[in-house]
Amino acid sequence: MPLIRPSTEQDIDAITQIYREHVLHGTGTFEIEPPTSAEMAARRADVLAKGLPYLVVEEAGRVLGFAYCTWFKPRPAFRFSAEDSIYMDSTAHRQGLGRALLAELCAQAERAGVRKLIAVIGDSANTASVGLHQAQGFTPVGTIAACGWKFERWLDIVLMEKPLGLAHTQAPSL
Repeated sequence: MPLIRPSTEQDIDAITQIYREHVLHGTGTFEIEPPTSAEMAARRADVLAKGLPYLVVEEAGRVLGFAYCTWFKPRPAFRFSAEDSIYMDSTAHRQGLGRALLAELCAQAERAGVRKLIAVIGDSANTASVGLHQAQGFTPVGTIAACGWKFERWLDIVLMEKPLGLAHTQAPSL
């Protein structure tokens, strides 16, 4: 039975390997060179230091995907808007694990005070990620055409948003 839980330092190698495959073979990320385990550990530590969730889904002790969110932009006015990231192992596609993982990320982001979750999806042809986000209540807000160059071709990004909790209906408590 799959388990969604907070990531630990022991998950870093599996997280790094999953992300490496996406960097080398996918267009969901615009990174060109896969980061090292040390870099992925530092990125995870940064997310956690901000009080934001960094989750994994595992089955039979094997990490099959990870998801996290981090502040959308560093300026203080953006402190209630976060960008989500979700990556699944290629063996875990179309099993509902990504949907469950993203749903839990949304719930934990809301508890952390996030009012708007923003998806910046690499490659407008990335219908799996667009569909996953739509299934979780994200709505499209635009496409930025040909803003990334990877695999010898121009790639778009799709922007989607999901209001969380009280969203913009009232001022946050500061």
